[in-house]
Amino acid sequence: MTTPRDAPASRRTRANGDGTVYQRKDSRWEAAGYVLAPGNTRKRIRVYGTTRKDALAKLTEKIAASNRGVPVPSAAGSVAAYLTYWLENVAVHHLRENTHTRYTACVNRHLIPGLGKKKLAKLSAKDVRTWLNQLRTTCQCCTRGIDARRDEPRCCAAGQCCHKLLSPLTLTYVHSVLKSALEHAVREEEIPRNVARNVRTGTPRPRRFEPLTAEEARQFLTAAEGHRLHALFELALHTGLRKGELLGLRWEDLDLDTGTAAIRRTLQRTTAGGLTTLPTKTRASERRIALPTRCVHSLKLHHEQQKTEREAAGTTWQHDGHVFTTAQGRPIDPTNLTRTFTTLLRKAGLRRIRFHDLRHSTATLLLEQGVELVVIKELLGHAHIGVTATVYAHVRLRLQRDAIDTLSTVLDSPVTVTAASTDGGEPPPCAAPVR
Repeated sequence: MTTPRDAPASRRTRANGDGTVYQRKDSRWEAAGYVLAPGNTRKRIRVYGTTRKDALAKLTEKIAASNRGVPVPSAAGSVAAYLTYWLENVAVHHLRENTHTRYTACVNRHLIPGLGKKKLAKLSAKDVRTWLNQLRTTCQCCTRGIDARRDEPRCCAAGQCCHKLLSPLTLTYVHSVLKSALEHAVREEEIPRNVARNVRTGTPRPRRFEPLTAEEARQFLTAAEGHRLHALFELALHTGLRKGELLGLRWEDLDLDTGTAAIRRTLQRTTAGGLTTLPTKTRASERRIALPTRCVHSLKLHHEQQKTEREAAGTTWQHDGHVFTTAQGRPIDPTNLTRTFTTLLRKAGLRRIRFHDLRHSTATLLLEQGVELVVIKELLGHAHIGVTATVYAHVRLRLQRDAIDTLSTVLDSPVTVTAASTDGGEPPPCAAPVR
């Protein structure tokens, strides 16, 4: 009597749920079985191998993943198709317009040309790592056709590559966009895991900034005296508010009697809506801050000046409640504010810096005066104190060095202790405690 054990390998009986394995006419082996699919359904899949063992191993791996609750990937399209879908149907509803514009440029410029033809379900960590390594070493003038569009080529078309490579910060940003897109594909059960998370790009060095010193800050404020936006620059240096937060301030947000300001919105220029008032950058950015007495005085003078400008403008005045406006009452364009700031720097004889460096100047000066990091975090509106600690790590290191040098000076200097001529009831005086 023939038993299943004595039967040929291709005819062995398999347990219920283990699937089937058989040899095709082209001599390949095919294994088929039911696995978990998106929507908590079951789907029959087929895998192939050169030997029975290979096909069975592939099927066993998929059934094991199914038993762990991981559905089989349903994505049959390319990475380019999914990225386009993600930008148009998902990211557009969760990102600010300017952020969405940057994401779109990143996808069209780097992700689709590099990974767009790959199948989403078959994308691997090795593919992502290979693409990132190529992106890291490829001249962007040549890859994006910048040199070909020039009237006079001066890069590869001229035989002299300029080696315009992506910065580590940009490379990390591109990688983060891919991770965000694939993370949503995992949530929609299009793919079982986010392969981009398994690739490390390294932590880029933070962007260097050159904040104003205390002397330079005084020079700048002196140069800004008499300017119609003097109160804005003074408020920026004393509170560290962002450019959009300053321009988005309304008079209803200020309480000049108690000396406080509520930061609720920001003013930005978007491609579709022009100058638009938006919520603050994060929830932590929506905060109430204390105003220095000097700023309260400047804001009161600015309010009187605005009344004079309103009377002079007459019917052309278009005021909508903003604290800082043009002479006609319209909101100030952030680009125009940057131009005014650059002009004042030149007038003060100072080096050129970004407007955002005024915010860094505020934090740096406060740290140097011994203000606690948590207070600076609340003033700047950072979401986590780790952000504040990371951005200003070099300042804290310098303060630590100063403190250590101070301690070294004290320890190197001998302290003469004179014993008091008492009857022995009191201990001799000790050196002053070192803070």
